[in-house]
Amino acid sequence: MDNVLNKAISIFQDILSKKDVERSGEKFKGYNKPKRTPNHPSKSHAVLAREDGETKLIRFGQQGVSGEGDPAKSDSKAEKARRKAFKARHAKNIARGKMSAAYWADKVKW
Repeated sequence: MDNVLNKAISIFQDILSKKDVERSGEKFKGYNKPKRTPNHPSKSHAVLAREDGETKLIRFGQQGVSGEGDPAKSDSKAEKARRKAFKARHAKNIARGKMSAAYWADKVKW
């Protein structure tokens, strides 16, 4: 019981202090704040996701993919179709929320 209480207190102190959070030797600006990982061999972004007291390190996005970011007015029909196809293909996983890589890929990259 004391272990659970100490863990809860630690979590709330992290949230209240708004300090950098470290997980697996990697620093994050806070929970649910994605960052680029240019030195990771395969994934382009990482986020320390937190929801309902659960914390999870999520890596997402393919390294080196072109065309990421917010849609531009000058996007071609092919680029618009590519975005639409991604969202349709991953709709179920995006709907799972903050604890899924698809949610963060949709939010950050598409």
